[in-house]
Amino acid sequence: MSPIPDVRFNPTVASGPHPARPAVELPTLLLLFVTYGGWLAATSRYGHWPLAIVAPLTTILITLHSSLQHEIVHGHPTRWKPVNRLLAIVPLGLWIPYQRYRDLHHAHHFDARLTDPIDDPESYYWTAEDWERLSPLMRLALRIEQTFAGRLIVGSFLRIGMYLRWDLRNAWRNRPGIRAAWAEHLLWCIPVLYWVTAVCGIPLWLYFIGMVVPANAIQLIRSFAEHRARPGVRERIAIVESSWILGPLFLFNNLHSLHHESPGIPWYQCPARYRKERERLIAENGGLVYRTYFDVARRYLFRRHHVMLHPTGRVPAVSA
Repeated sequence: MSPIPDVRFNPTVASGPHPARPAVELPTLLLLFVTYGGWLAATSRYGHWPLAIVAPLTTILITLHSSLQHEIVHGHPTRWKPVNRLLAIVPLGLWIPYQRYRDLHHAHHFDARLTDPIDDPESYYWTAEDWERLSPLMRLALRIEQTFAGRLIVGSFLRIGMYLRWDLRNAWRNRPGIRAAWAEHLLWCIPVLYWVTAVCGIPLWLYFIGMVVPANAIQLIRSFAEHRARPGVRERIAIVESSWILGPLFLFNNLHSLHHESPGIPWYQCPARYRKERERLIAENGGLVYRTYFDVARRYLFRRHHVMLHPTGRVPAVSA
């Protein structure tokens, strides 16, 4: 993660126009209860069920929780922001404060700056200056991580480590809001850690290495080929169409062009909306479509998805 300036976000940009929808989206609320309940149940089975069952099940539930946090960032499942925030803030994944994720992801949704190595917090591109500041070992790790295999094997460790180093440095420099976000986050970590370690008896290292890191690795499958540097804004946003396993786990964020166009659509309406708008979305994104994530893996298993340096250095101020 290359350095970025203080985040400024526009909630309207991040959430998009709000279509007519109920005050409470029951499918999302129900899924939240199932996810939290499932996590409590799965972790409580440590020592009673084989680890080969408990760890993958908990990993999937943490992944689903991350997808739900993303959904909530965009204004779901109720019309009341404090309620939504309370539903999302429990840090099952431990390593990133919800408020920091919200702010950074909102900045990512300023589509005119997509893929910019400075302004887009979720860009995998670098400026030449920042790239030269890296050590040879870090440059090698980042090149490896730009292959699908590398993203799965080292990407989660690398991205968590890079984020923590970057954000804790910002906290040390007292960037606005970061210390408060981390203080709140650490308080919410207490009940999660108490449940995991004291109640369930799961060693913290095992929970983090065996469940949290793999959950983040699954999320990195989704983000691996989501964006590419192109002059046109819509051409920077990919679609993965027929993903009937990971798609629901990602709450259909695999239909990424649709998500960036209308982030206010609830997850359970995305497949039908995509089918209706498919031809237009594909025409607008220049045909950047993958059939499944197996298609992504086949193309990029040991081949880098993109060059490390942004092709134009920075995204031009006026995009095509």
